[in-house]
Order: sequence, then structure tokens, then C-alpha cells
Amino acid sequence: MRWKTLLLLLLYYNAQASVCHRWSRAVLFPAAHRPKRSSSLPLNPVLQTSLEEVELLYEFLLAELEISPDLQISIKDEELASLRKASDFHTICNNVIPKSIPDIRRLSASLSGHPGILKKEDFERTVLTLAYTAYRTALSQGYQKDIWAQSLISLFQALRHDLMRSSQPGVPP
Repeated sequence: MRWKTLLLLLLYYNAQASVCHRWSRAVLFPAAHRPKRSSSLPLNPVLQTSLEEVELLYEFLLAELEISPDLQISIKDEELASLRKASDFHTICNNVIPKSIPDIRRLSASLSGHPGILKKEDFERTVLTLAYTAYRTALSQGYQKDIWAQSLISLFQALRHDLMRSSQPGVPP
């Protein structure tokens, strides 16, 4: 009887571990995994797949970005904006990363409870959210500035925590 109980517990543990792992990918940025039906946007777009693309992302962030009143982000430099990766950048910035305070706070709370280190695409999106939050903090005034600054600090702390955890040997992803 004991071996049946042990086998049942082992089966339950494996089933629970595989279900949690399978669905945890959509927790941080659900918009990346649910494109709109009428849209031709790629599912789960990623910017950085090589060192050259990391440098290109850096150039995008250093170039002058424009945020329209409806919170659409675009690259002002026409040459950079015409690159193929610029469309992925546009997709991620305008359709994937959170742009409202409640959504950014939700992301920060999810990051603080996230087990292990972030996946490459989640780290990339969190950095872009941090950049967006820094921009909004700089443009805000008064009480709104304080709210954006708190969100900026919590995102920074979550990224710092992830970097510290990933630099430790033997930490599973």
C-alpha cells in the first residue's frame, strides 16, 4: 500500500511541476503570447538573438524615440526605423510591454515572486519597460512623477535581483 501512495505522490508531483512550468512563460508578458486576431504581428517577438542585435537594440534606445499622445513609441531616425529589427522593436514596445502604472506594478509584483532567472525575452522586455518608465518619469510632474519613480525603482530592483541571481553558480534558469 505504501508503494502505491509513493507512486501516486510522485506522479502528482511530476504532473504539477510540468503544468506549472509549461504555463509560467506567459505570466510576465501575456500580450506577447496573445496577438490580436486582425493583426499580423508575430507571436512572442524577440529582439536579441545575436551580439549584433544587442548592439542594434542599444542604438534604438540611444536614438531619439518619440512617444505619441496615444502612447505609441517610434524611432525618429528614419535610417534606423527602416531596419527589419525596427519593426520587431516597434511591435514589442507598442503591443507587448506594459504602459500603465497598474500594469507595470503588476509586472513588478510578478518579477519579485518569479522563481529562478528570467528568460532572455522576459529580461529584454523588462529592460524596455524600465526604459519606458524612465522616460515617463522624466516627463511627469508632482504626484505623478513620484508614482512613476516608484515603479522605476521597483523594476530596477527586480532586474538587479535577477542579474545577481544569474551570476551565482548553480542557479537554475
